[in-house]
Amino acid sequence: MPRALWSGAISFGLVNVPVRMYPAIAEKSLHFHLVHATDASRIHYAKLCAKEEKPVPADEIVRAYEYRDGAYVYLTDEDFAAAEVEGYKLIEIRDFVPYDQIDPIVFERTYYLGPAEGADKVYRLLAKAMTDAGLAAIATYVFHDQERLGCLRVRDELLVLERMYFADEVRPAKEITPKGGRVAEQELELATSLIDRLTGDFDHKKYRDRHRDRLKRIIEQKRQGKETHVAAAQDPAAPTDLMAALQASLDAAAAGKRRKPRSRKRAA
Repeated sequence: MPRALWSGAISFGLVNVPVRMYPAIAEKSLHFHLVHATDASRIHYAKLCAKEEKPVPADEIVRAYEYRDGAYVYLTDEDFAAAEVEGYKLIEIRDFVPYDQIDPIVFERTYYLGPAEGADKVYRLLAKAMTDAGLAAIATYVFHDQERLGCLRVRDELLVLERMYFADEVRPAKEITPKGGRVAEQELELATSLIDRLTGDFDHKKYRDRHRDRLKRIIEQKRQGKETHVAAAQDPAAPTDLMAALQASLDAAAAGKRRKPRSRKRAA
């Protein structure tokens, strides 16, 4: 079992559900070190003063907020403690909402919430009630000295906390939305046919990190003393003949392995 990152309770009205927070994701990115090529020594980074150009001891480093160019307010640990909201150890449920009303752009990271010792019954009660209601819960909580917004949902009888961005953290996209480009009816029909040809049920396991796989293969080749060759990269561009590109894509999809038809429920 992974080590708990946080412990507290879900505040459900006047009912508290003691829980522990665990990481739900184990990223598989490859990690590299910076080393000196001549002797393989690790490269370290020193905390240097930009003005004096010399290392600064830890007890002289403070956190500061720049309220004007070059003007700072220094903050202490006590200042951050004073800013903590009430209910520091609580995940306070504010509302219950339909999950499909939440735009996925607001989701930042996922955590598992497991019951604390002796809290199995009240934990199961909340999970069962949410499942029967078919709703998710919007909650606020404090984590790493910051107030967070979160969405509680049930996954395989386990409460899952989706850390969310606040509304003012999502950038508006009006400036980058398409301004022109009329779509012809025939082009739309071909695009719809192509989408239909490529439509199937979601199978998470079929998708792999191909870049990581290739990089691991290159690492093994270099370990064996083999050379690697890089193909010339080309920037993708919009097709000059959209109809021809759509038809070619549709023909290629039709010639490939046929996908399973959508279920009645999905099609509905």
